[in-house]
Amino acid sequence: MKSSRFLFKTFVIITEAILLNLCVKYAFFLRFDSFENLEGQDIAYSALFLIFVLSWILASLFNNSYDSKRLQRFIPYTRSLVSTLFIHLFIITFYIVSFKEDIISRNFLFYSYALSLLTMLAFRGLLIVGYNYYNSVTYNIRKIAVVGSDSSISDIFHHFDSKNTTVYRFLEHIDPKLNPEEREALIRETMAELKAFCLRESVNEIYLSIALASEALIEEMSHFADTNFIYFRLVTSFDVFGKRSVNVEFLGHIPILGLRKEPLKILLNRMIKRAFDLVFSSLVILIFFPILFPIMAVLIKLESKGPVIFKQLRTGKSGQNFWVYKFRTMTINQDSDRKQATKGDQRITRIGALMRKFSIDEMPQFINVLMGQMSVVGPRPHMLVHTAEYSQIIDKYLFRHFITPGITGHAQVHGLRGGTSDPELMKKRVEYDSWYIENWSFILDLKIIALTVWKIVRPEDKAY
Repeated sequence: MKSSRFLFKTFVIITEAILLNLCVKYAFFLRFDSFENLEGQDIAYSALFLIFVLSWILASLFNNSYDSKRLQRFIPYTRSLVSTLFIHLFIITFYIVSFKEDIISRNFLFYSYALSLLTMLAFRGLLIVGYNYYNSVTYNIRKIAVVGSDSSISDIFHHFDSKNTTVYRFLEHIDPKLNPEEREALIRETMAELKAFCLRESVNEIYLSIALASEALIEEMSHFADTNFIYFRLVTSFDVFGKRSVNVEFLGHIPILGLRKEPLKILLNRMIKRAFDLVFSSLVILIFFPILFPIMAVLIKLESKGPVIFKQLRTGKSGQNFWVYKFRTMTINQDSDRKQATKGDQRITRIGALMRKFSIDEMPQFINVLMGQMSVVGPRPHMLVHTAEYSQIIDKYLFRHFITPGITGHAQVHGLRGGTSDPELMKKRVEYDSWYIENWSFILDLKIIALTVWKIVRPEDKAY
């Protein structure tokens, strides 16, 4: 199964590379009316042909566009195609600017991208249609036997049955009153019937519940299947986990079950996220702070007494507390560490209200990012009093502290920002944060940052 997926993926990559190469060559022909003019255009175009194709493949690999699920469905592929396009545009722009390839024609680039996008969409469309047709044909000619009474076997039975596959069920019901000897005898008798049935009906695959089988029986059925060219699969029941997703990893040859995906548990992913945090926060500090800090300092001081920077203890990664920095938006008060801002809060100054509306007060937190206490994107850190309160009443609240908190987050760009006095809203926020942790990707971070900028330009009612 893995080897066939690898071959299919390799075929797609090689085919796309060939098609992209043809696209950029034809784009050159459209721009210069001849392939012969290539020699007179320096080596810039020859190099760009190679960079264009390689960077597209790299961007697609980075964006996981060759994932088997995306290779089978058009809408997920289209979404990944858009992300790949932005990454590719960035790489090509960086190449042209860095190497001063100013002779590259803008019309040539336009033709290249137009042809490439149309070709990729057409190729993937044909690929998906062909793949689905192949599946429908192979499903219809397959004969499958499933053995067992647990929910996993039932799910497999209903899966194949819904595909109009010929599927047979054995040992669907086992009397719980049977003693171990009687149960073993029933299983043995059924396995003998199953063998004869498989040979008679030319069954292609057997799915056996591991709960029914001893080691000796597994060896026996495996040998029978191998001898008769039948695919044999063991099915483990995950009833104890309910409807939760189960992630399977291997520690050496030992299978380990996890209850959730954790992309940021992988060192490379953490390195990518941290590198981006360092670059992004450094650029913000170098570009905006020399202008922003003096202006904010004057405006804050003119309206009220107190420090320009407000710092407060918040809960960070692994429950560790840290000082978060903000531009001060309130008059000095005794409730700042226990009471969040509300609509019409009398503590908020006029300049403070403006800063809160456009999230300018959060800018000093890029210093926290540079120090490694925060990330550009992640669950928002809460006051200590709220961590203590909500960890007692909201299930899985503390899971959001498995990763570094962020200046902006998945919950915030979906309108869940501002006060957290409503437990139901906080529960939703935790759900969004948990989803982010389990589905993190670099592209998702970029998307959240883009949405954050949009929310700043068009602030919501909860921005107070």
